[in-house]
Parts: sequence; C-alpha cells; structure tokens
Amino acid sequence: MTKRVKAKYRASRQYGGNLWGKAKDPVEVKNYVPGQHGPAGKRRVVSDYGKQLAAKQKLKRYYGNITEKQFKRIYKEAVRRKGDTGENLIGLLEQRLDAVIFRANFVPSVFAARQFISHKHVLVNGVKVNIPSYRVQVGDVVEIREKSRQIPMVLEASQTPEREVPEYITVDQKKMTASIDYIPKLEDVPYAVMMEPNLVIEFYSR
Repeated sequence: MTKRVKAKYRASRQYGGNLWGKAKDPVEVKNYVPGQHGPAGKRRVVSDYGKQLAAKQKLKRYYGNITEKQFKRIYKEAVRRKGDTGENLIGLLEQRLDAVIFRANFVPSVFAARQFISHKHVLVNGVKVNIPSYRVQVGDVVEIREKSRQIPMVLEASQTPEREVPEYITVDQKKMTASIDYIPKLEDVPYAVMMEPNLVIEFYSR
C-alpha cells in the first residue's frame, strides 16, 4: 500500500466516515481514530473553530488533497460570484477536470484522475489538457484519448458498481466522453459523507 493510499484511508478514519465510499476503505472495520492509542482513542469535544477547520480539511482532501493556496483561491472565486457562496464553492470544485473524470467513472478515484490527466490522457473540446484543476464549463466535451481507453484502470473503473454518474453529467461510455449539463448544488453531488461548505465559509470569514 502506497503512502498516498495510507494517508487517504487515514483521512477517512480521522473524519469518522468512508470519505470516498470505497468498499475497501478500512474505516468499515477500523471505525476509530487513527494513532497509537487505536480503539481506545476518544474523539474529543470539538470547538466551533475545530468544526470549521475539519469541514475545510475534509472537503480539500475529498478532491485529492488540494493545496491550501488552491483551495483558498477557489473560495475567493466563490465569494465573488453571485448567489450562495457555499453552493458556489461546491459548483467550482465539481467543475475541476479531475472531478469530472472521477464522476464520469473513467477512473477509480480523484487521486487517480489527477495522475491520469497529468499524463496527458484527456482531451477537452479536442485539445489535450494536463492540468487537473482545469475548470470545465457547461457544454465542454471531456474525452479520454483513444489510445488511453484500454488502460486497465479505465476499463476497471467503468465497470465498478460503487458509484453512479450524477445527473448533472452526461457520459457516453462507448465514446468515453463526458460533459457537464449544469453546475450542481450541494444536494446534487453524491458525497459519501456529509459535507458542510457553510462551515468552510465561516472558517475563512473569521
């Protein structure tokens, strides 16, 4: 098991839930805090600040452990936009190219999506894009390059029963294309655990 996978599963245990909804996540068996104290470890009473921080970290980690600099930039963009800032934040996160590739079931995880994009396996509107944070617009066509469609990881992900493609994304599995039909709100996104963008906004608004 790689360090990244270990860190990913540790995050699930830290936040008390199967963060990505993966059947193999050890949190299903080890449903207690990580660390040397193991099952004896107790979850402490958390302050309002602690809850806000945890909500931010959980959302960051869900999307492949986005850096603080990137995440804060997305938050600032959400604030600038009209409407509810929390909903804007979720919409911007779901517009990331790595999130779209993950939601379309082209890869097994958002971590895999980042690597897959970086290795130039993805086209957007026919143009090669290798930036995981690239913002996909409504109507853009995201496509897996033809020579990359037989990669075992891609074939396996398309057949996984763990995730369904959300309604705001249209996928053609034969052509290996996907597009966003509309920018989703929090209630539209199939998170495996409860996300609280309102607490994230409170954290940055302090």
